[in-house]
Amino acid sequence: MTDPARTAADLAADLDTETALQRFRRMWAELAEIGVTDTGVRRYSWTDEDRQLRDWFADQASSRGMEVHMDRNGNLRAWWGQPEPDSVVTGSHLDSVPDGGLWDGPLGVVLGFLAVDVLQAAQQTGQLETHRSLAVVDYMDEEGARFGVACLGSKLMSGAIAPETARQLTDVDGVSLAEAMQAYGADPQAIGEDAVELARTGAQVEVHIEQGRNLAGALPGSADGAPVGVATAIWPHGRWEFTFDGVADHAGTARLADRHDAALPFAATVLAARSTAESLGEARATFGRFHVEPSGPNVVPSRVVALLDARAADDDTLDTLVETITEAARSAADNHGVACTVTRLSYAPVVEFDADLRDMHAKLAADAGEYLPELPTQAGHDSGILAPRVPTSMLFIRSPHGISHSPREDAANEDVLAGLRALVRSLAELIRRG
Repeated sequence: MTDPARTAADLAADLDTETALQRFRRMWAELAEIGVTDTGVRRYSWTDEDRQLRDWFADQASSRGMEVHMDRNGNLRAWWGQPEPDSVVTGSHLDSVPDGGLWDGPLGVVLGFLAVDVLQAAQQTGQLETHRSLAVVDYMDEEGARFGVACLGSKLMSGAIAPETARQLTDVDGVSLAEAMQAYGADPQAIGEDAVELARTGAQVEVHIEQGRNLAGALPGSADGAPVGVATAIWPHGRWEFTFDGVADHAGTARLADRHDAALPFAATVLAARSTAESLGEARATFGRFHVEPSGPNVVPSRVVALLDARAADDDTLDTLVETITEAARSAADNHGVACTVTRLSYAPVVEFDADLRDMHAKLAADAGEYLPELPTQAGHDSGILAPRVPTSMLFIRSPHGISHSPREDAANEDVLAGLRALVRSLAELIRRG
C-alpha cells in the first residue's frame, strides 16, 4: 500500500545519488558520440545526427517500458502511462546551435528520464500513487539552427507559426523544411496546430541549464549563488531577416566610387545594432548568421542575407530596438546605392510562467529545507512558446561561468543532482493529483 506519509520531498531526499550519477554519465557519454566535432556540437533537425538522436531517445524510452510517439510536427514523447488529456510533461530538446555545447537542451531530456527512474521505483515499492500519465518530450528544432526559426516544433504545435510558412523555410543550401521532412519519412502536409497534444499537456516542467550567471552569484542578494532556480518570465524576442542587394563587380578594377557593395551597409548595420542595444540598456541585438553572395574573394558582394536576433526586457523596448536598427540599415543602404528589405521571421512576446507551478516549486523546496530563487531569462524556450496555451514552468540549473551556446557549457555533478531532486519533487506532486 502507498504510505501517505511519504511526501514528494521524501522521495527526492532519498534519491540514490550514486546510481543516478552513474546513469547520468552513461547517458551523457552516449549523447557525446552524436554530432560532436572538433569545434563543438552540430545537431540539426532532419539530418543523420537527428536520426541518431531520435534512435537514442527511443532506446531510453524502451529500456523504461515507455512508448514513443512522434506527433504531426516531429516532436517526440515517451509515455509512462497512456497518452491522455491533462497529463504531465517534462523534457526539453536534443538539437543544437552550430558548434554549441552538450548541455543546452539535452540536460532536460536526460533528467526527465532519470526522474522517471525514481518515480517508477517509488511506484513499484508502494511509495507513490499516480493518477496522471507522464511524458518525456524532445521538441523538434528548438534552436532553429537549420531553418532560422527557433522553437519550430512547439510553435507549430501551438499554432504560433502557420504551417504553410514553416513548409517554405529553407536552410543555407536551399532545402526547405518540407523537403527535409519528406527525406526522413515525415509528412510536411500534416504539420500545424495540434489540439490533441495541447489537451494532453496538463502541466509542463522543463529543466534547463541557466544561460547566464544569476545562479553563479550574479543574482542580487545571492552572492553565494544557488544550484537551482525557478524562471519567472522570458523577455520578448524575435528574428528578422535583413537582405542587402547590390551589384557584383571586380574587386580590382571597380572604382570605389562606382561600387554598389552589399557588404558595406550590412557592416554599418551590425555596428548600429550593437550601439542601439547599448543605448537602450536592457536589450540584446546580434547578427550571428549571414550569407554573402557570390562569396568570391575577388568579387564585390552583390547580396548579403543576415539574421538579426533581437531581445529586450519589454515589448516597447524591443520595438524601438528593431525599428532603430532597420532605419540605420536602410539609411546605410541608400548611401551605398544598395536595396534593403527587412522581414520578420519570428516573434515571441513576453512570457510569464504559470504562477501556480512556480508556487508549487517554492513550497516543495521549502518542505525540503531548500530555497529556489526566482529569476527572469533572456533566452527563448519551448516552454515559453507553449505558456499561453498550457501551464508551464522552468527549473534552471547553475552554470559555473554562465557561458552557453558554446562547447564551454558545463554544470557540476552536485548541481545536476540538485536539479534532479527538484524535478522529482515537482513531477511526483503533479502525477499524484487526480
